[in-house]
Amino acid sequence: MIVNVRVTPRARVQKIVADGDILRVYTNAAPTDGEANVAVIKMLAKHYGVPKSAIRIVRGETSHDKVIEIDK
Repeated sequence: MIVNVRVTPRARVQKIVADGDILRVYTNAAPTDGEANVAVIKMLAKHYGVPKSAIRIVRGETSHDKVIEIDK
């Protein structure tokens, strides 16, 4: 499954919100050294009930807008 994600780092509350075709992921992790990416993967794994290893960032490693692949 391919998911389009918009990441907001340094948010007050960690949450995932569906916004049309995009998932908005709010994380309190900083965007430095990939910390926000790790937090997003962890949050999506919990949200979809899959292991973290089943999720990978296809495009947008350093961008707010990401394309993420989830193996179910």
